[in-house]
Amino acid sequence: MAHVILGFLMIAPMSLYELVKAFESSVSLFYSASTGSIKRALDILHTEGRIEATDVQPGARGKKTYRLTDAGRRAFHDWMRSAPDGPDLETAALSRLFFLGLLAPEERAPVIERILDRIDGELAVLTAVEAQLNGMPVAEGHRELAPYQHATLDYGLTGLRAAREWFGALLERERSGGT
Repeated sequence: MAHVILGFLMIAPMSLYELVKAFESSVSLFYSASTGSIKRALDILHTEGRIEATDVQPGARGKKTYRLTDAGRRAFHDWMRSAPDGPDLETAALSRLFFLGLLAPEERAPVIERILDRIDGELAVLTAVEAQLNGMPVAEGHRELAPYQHATLDYGLTGLRAAREWFGALLERERSGGT
């Protein structure tokens, strides 16, 4: 979440309220965040020196506007250029895709290539599982269950293949100079 916040702050300084609204109106389709989790991430980023609070308004609420420091900009760029990690490929890939336009044009294709590498790795794992399952007999008590388990695996493979095709086409467009 911290890197998504850094991405939003790369676009413009924002208050907690504005960050919550930015999450809700854009990345919430693939990235869920509560006000509390955003606040905790802001506190950590502030402690780490990646953001600073500016325009602190007096009063009970003490509205703060946050902006990036140089360390925050570096952390964002390092994250964008790193291999997409974490348990959820879709979140890792789409959060980088969402902010890809913040990188210099020559930095964009390598980000997409790293996403494709992650997709290929997950495809290899599921393809191996599929091969293993196809070679196994179905236990007598699971004849009604097995087709749906295979369907679940097929769904995952179909989704990864579609993502592979989509990101591959995006990479071609990026390399040709037009998205």
